Amino acid sequence: MNVEECIFFMLARANQAGTRYWNNCLTDMNITAVQAMVLNFLGHQDSVTSKELSERSGLDSATLTGVLDRLEASGLIERRPHPKDRRAIQVCLTFDGRDMVPRIEQRLDRANQTFLAALSPEEQDQLRRMLRAVRTVSPAPPNAS
Repeated sequence: MNVEECIFFMLARANQAGTRYWNNCLTDMNITAVQAMVLNFLGHQDSVTSKELSERSGLDSATLTGVLDRLEASGLIERRPHPKDRRAIQVCLTFDGRDMVPRIEQRLDRANQTFLAALSPEEQDQLRRMLRAVRTVSPAPPNAS
C-alpha cells in the first residue's frame, strides 16, 4: 500500500492540519489548542478531579499534568484539595479562566466553520459521524499480524 493512502497516515496529517489551524486561531490568547480544550471542558463542568478531566479530554495523566501546570502558572486554573477525598485534587477555573471560556467557544465555532468550509454541510456531518465511529475501534492486540 502507498503510505499516502494509508488511513493512519491520512488521519495523522488531518490531525496535524487541524491542530496547526486551531493553534493559529489562539495565538493572541497565549494558549495552545490542548489548553483551550481543557479550559472549554472546565467551562462546561468546573471543579472536577484531574481523573475526570483526563477521562473527558482523552489525555493521559502525564500529559494532562503538564497542561494543568502551564494553565495554573498562567493563572487560568487552580488546583484545590477535594472536599470529600483527601487523595484527589479538584481542578477549578479562576476568574480569568472563566472569563476566557466564552472567547474560546466563539473562536472554536468560527474555526470549525472556516476549517470545514471546503465541505458541504452534509459532508461535514458525514465526516463527524465517521470520526466518531473510528474512535470506538478497539486497539489492536500487541504484534497483530
